[in-house]
Amino acid sequence: MAKDPFTRRNFIKTTAATTIGVSLASPTMAFHQDKHVKPVRVAVIGTGNRGTSLLRNLLAIDGVEIPALCDLNTDRLAFARKMCVEAGKKEPEVYSKDEYSYKELMDWENLDAVIIATGGASYPSTGSTGDGYRLAESVGHSVIPTRPSLVPLETPGSTAQSLQGLSLRNVSVSLLIDAKKKDAKFGEMLFTHFGLSGPIILSLSRQIVDALNKIKRVIISIDLKPALDDKKLKLRLLRDIEQHGKQRYSSLLRELLPRKLIPVCVKLTNIDGDKLANQISSNERIRLCRWLKDFRFDISGHRSYSEAIITAGGVCTKEVDPRTMESRLVNGLYFAGEVLDIDADTGGFNLQAAFSTGWLAGQSAAG
Repeated sequence: MAKDPFTRRNFIKTTAATTIGVSLASPTMAFHQDKHVKPVRVAVIGTGNRGTSLLRNLLAIDGVEIPALCDLNTDRLAFARKMCVEAGKKEPEVYSKDEYSYKELMDWENLDAVIIATGGASYPSTGSTGDGYRLAESVGHSVIPTRPSLVPLETPGSTAQSLQGLSLRNVSVSLLIDAKKKDAKFGEMLFTHFGLSGPIILSLSRQIVDALNKIKRVIISIDLKPALDDKKLKLRLLRDIEQHGKQRYSSLLRELLPRKLIPVCVKLTNIDGDKLANQISSNERIRLCRWLKDFRFDISGHRSYSEAIITAGGVCTKEVDPRTMESRLVNGLYFAGEVLDIDADTGGFNLQAAFSTGWLAGQSAAG
């Protein structure tokens, strides 16, 4: 098969994770009732929500047999097996955690196609524990080192912790790695008991995880007033001081900040909260403006796979044909989803990739 030039970005646009794996034993899916068509033997690896949805569709197709089911969760296995029996199919063999053997499940000599779509390593409590990577490696594929992505960040000290539960909207967040600005996002973020989270933080997290793994210094800078440039912000402060000059500094801040953020601002700007607004000096106003435009957090770490929405890394996309999702190394082997080295920002892109990759791999495997 000719190798077309393509980039990892092309995969991100069209593929992502389904959380099931399917072995197809025929080049066609037998969507008609021709009795002369050889039965299609489908082994389903993973019987979570997507797996049972796929299984329900397969059971409605004439000529499809389900010889085996495999999952880490025995309750899900029992439910899936019951579905098969109630559909009038022969009771399938089941492979639970203690018997989990992809090698045993997939008898390569009797299969025309195999789809590996077992997900990544995120949320391991759901059964997504990286088995697909090991299976891909066992047949010669390269696996790019995996790491958590779309994952919350950890910060030292007590500042973020004191703001736990506070959500900021319409803020701009800049990512600095070794003092150089690398990226910026606008939107919503959240303070937690361990650090930072929320959509724009998660979208920056992949770069941050990689930087931390390289022992680089990572800083998140929050612009609390992105709609105002420095000049407009200074004029806004002067106007507020003129109108509320007899108020205390901490009271004046109510015009600018969420209530929970005011004590943090008072502390970090080092301006007495009881000081009258009209007594705030020029240097103190400059200090406040700078803080409002550059509220900084050092990033000390990130949360684990159990809290990561997706997994970065996986089966090298150079070894997979993006037009069919077929392996370039093993004929009849297909990949779908997060098991591949594909990941995207928040906003539904990973879901779209999940739907696209499952459809493309399934259509290609079925001939």
